[in-house]
Amino acid sequence: MPEEQPYYGKHGEPRKYDPTFKGPIYNRGCTDIVCCILFIICILGYVAVGILAWSQGDPRKVIYPTDSRGQFCGQAGTPLETKPLLFYFNIMKCASPMVLLEFQCPTTQMCVEKCPDKFLTLLKAYTNKEDFKYYKNFCKEGLEGLTVTQILSSGLCPAMLTPSKPFTRRCFPALDQKKGGEITVGNNSKFDDGEGNIRDAKDLVAGVKNATVVIEARQVVMKIFEDYTQSWYWILIGLVIAMLISLLFIVLLRFLAGIMVWVMIVMVILVIGYGIFHCSMEYVSLKSEAGSNVTLKDLGFQTDFSVYLHIRQTWLAFIIILAIVEVVIILLLIFLRNRILIAIALIKEASRAIGYVMSALFYPLFTFALLSIVIAYWAVTAVFLSTSNQPIYKVFNETACDHSRKICEPANFSTSSMKAECPDSKCLFAFYGGETVYHKYLIGLQFYNVFLFFWCANFVTALGQMTLAGAFASYYWAFVKPDDMPAFPIFSSLGRSLRYHTGSLAFGSLILSIIQIIRVLLEYIDHKLQGTQNKCTKFLLCCLKCCFWCLEKFIKFINRNAYIMVAIYGKNFCTSAKDAFFLLMRNMIRVAVLDKVTDFLLFLGKLLIVGLVGIFAFFFFSGRVKAFENTAPNLHYYWVPILTVVVGSYLIAHGFFSVYAMCVDTLFLCFLEDLERNDGSAERPFLMSDRLLKVLNKKNKPEPAE
Repeated sequence: MPEEQPYYGKHGEPRKYDPTFKGPIYNRGCTDIVCCILFIICILGYVAVGILAWSQGDPRKVIYPTDSRGQFCGQAGTPLETKPLLFYFNIMKCASPMVLLEFQCPTTQMCVEKCPDKFLTLLKAYTNKEDFKYYKNFCKEGLEGLTVTQILSSGLCPAMLTPSKPFTRRCFPALDQKKGGEITVGNNSKFDDGEGNIRDAKDLVAGVKNATVVIEARQVVMKIFEDYTQSWYWILIGLVIAMLISLLFIVLLRFLAGIMVWVMIVMVILVIGYGIFHCSMEYVSLKSEAGSNVTLKDLGFQTDFSVYLHIRQTWLAFIIILAIVEVVIILLLIFLRNRILIAIALIKEASRAIGYVMSALFYPLFTFALLSIVIAYWAVTAVFLSTSNQPIYKVFNETACDHSRKICEPANFSTSSMKAECPDSKCLFAFYGGETVYHKYLIGLQFYNVFLFFWCANFVTALGQMTLAGAFASYYWAFVKPDDMPAFPIFSSLGRSLRYHTGSLAFGSLILSIIQIIRVLLEYIDHKLQGTQNKCTKFLLCCLKCCFWCLEKFIKFINRNAYIMVAIYGKNFCTSAKDAFFLLMRNMIRVAVLDKVTDFLLFLGKLLIVGLVGIFAFFFFSGRVKAFENTAPNLHYYWVPILTVVVGSYLIAHGFFSVYAMCVDTLFLCFLEDLERNDGSAERPFLMSDRLLKVLNKKNKPEPAE
């Protein structure tokens, strides 16, 4: 038998013709075995970390606030089940700088059924039976027979009660601010602190730590939550409409790809044009409105975003942005019209491929399910790791004490030498920690959890890319479609990927995960150094963050094309990445223009779907259409459901179009391979479709007559 002609060229050389090549190779072996073994070991280690965290952790520490004894407020099945709120004896002590170091307020904290709702001092309540009965709800046990002085010296009761409201299951003073800027609590600007002093309500602000901001934020959050409760079913309807439009768009591309692309381009231009017209009309209509000429800089940040819509400068900014986008799209259409024709041919071919592999449209659901499992495992493990510390108690005191902030045991503290030397000290719960080997390396386990999260998430994404690539490559290289294709391309490709190329998937995702974890560390360092004024350090960090961002994008591009080559030829990751890179470099012009034009056209499709659903949501929720005035819910911020629908629509459209994008990328690489392998002769015919041959002005020569 004659020696087979090799079809792998040297670096940078086109591949040679191989008459035995019929698409994705089935007789293949396992690749990157070492990385596969490493990945399996790391996964087993990840499971071990999860089991260890689940055995040591206690998520109740996150769910429930903890009192000074380390007990959980509101925990079901305990005596504190009916006391879900945490009450501070003296909230003003929380203004101490030690709070930032200890993460614990140096005052007694206890679980209560509800927060106090009136001003009351212990001295005053002690003289009235009904008031003292109410006051006992915020005191410890053992008050019988004690005087006020004995109660206060023993720390059994707070010296005073102030009207409070629950926030994050903790009682904070019910602070308010009058028009003149005066801080009040319970409608009073002054209060008795229980020690005979009349103090201003503003003294409570430091203890609550910017309480006015917290109150504003709480109000905004509550309004947003109310908006969701009023509009959630309309949001679901909007997302269902987005899904149906996306599915309809994909189906129409199957039969009317060329017309749909041009219609899509025209509609995007018209939608943007309508946006410019609408913004211009709003800009003109605000000309005579008082206060509309205020600049955005003077207005500052407002929690009510509808205020910005009454400013002319806002609509002018919208007009400028939309006009720039419109001009860019039109210029791209003018100068890249020939490339767009080839891109349309690729999209038509992708439509035909998806028509033969319809199950590919539902594969993102499988990827989404796997990613959900990975995210859930990471989140649960992180919570259990962060709550696997032991309660640490420390000495808190108001006067000078040698034992201040030292670790203590609450069970025998009253009879200890610490209490004897510091009579006014208390042994209070400080934080969760520990001195065991497990607790010392807890931060390392958290880092391992984050790293494996990135690795597993990237592995799942890579598996989806290789599976789709193998299915679509089997379509392209099939000489007679669908006879030469597997019966179930998706399942066949998924089986090959897991059986032979788990190592290659792990290798590529490992490289990407290392870069991502470095980016996370850079962000962490940047966050820690925010208070510094060293411009050189800031510049260096900014450069590193930018470089690693670019490196991550480049690695994602290389990985994506490497997985396509692995799916086709069954080679290891490095060889496939090298072959894909040089193949793309030999066709740099086509890659830079054709592939990106195709991505741009698919992006326009997503933009069109999001634009249509977004415009419908805007007119519906804003009540600007009379037909919907009585149907639309009454909302505090109508932009809340609009943004939710827009973001959800984009994610849905992205899920459908990601399959299309992978199909186009796979066919594009196969298309380049086809051009290098074959020349259109009877011995080496092109396997691309007649449409692509026509656009490229190429054709297959007929077989010579015998």
